[in-house]
Amino acid sequence: MTAKSWQKKIKSNCEAAGTYRPFFDDVIISLANILEQRDIAKAQFEKSGGAVVISYTNKGGATNPAKNPFLVAWDDLNKTALSYWREMGLTPAGLKKINDSAMKQKKKSSLSEALKDIG
Repeated sequence: MTAKSWQKKIKSNCEAAGTYRPFFDDVIISLANILEQRDIAKAQFEKSGGAVVISYTNKGGATNPAKNPFLVAWDDLNKTALSYWREMGLTPAGLKKINDSAMKQKKKSSLSEALKDIG
């Protein structure tokens, strides 16, 4: 999926979750670019045969097992993307955190309004 397609999907998901704000647009663009790179890394991993462990020959000529670098890149990009999803309220825990924060803010404003009416 292209970054542009990811941007549309992310914005739509944020709107559906009720977490979209226009100031998220730069974050959405960053996440979309990360997801595009993640998809490329996954495709390269699959094209390389999908082996988790590959043989690596070092400068000395010794062959050793190593993690497939495409898998490592895909995993790193996936973890980075997950942190963005979480911060934008697009995971269950992230949405709960945002909703709890919003509830606390509403309670504060209600209390301040009540105190304002008394004084």
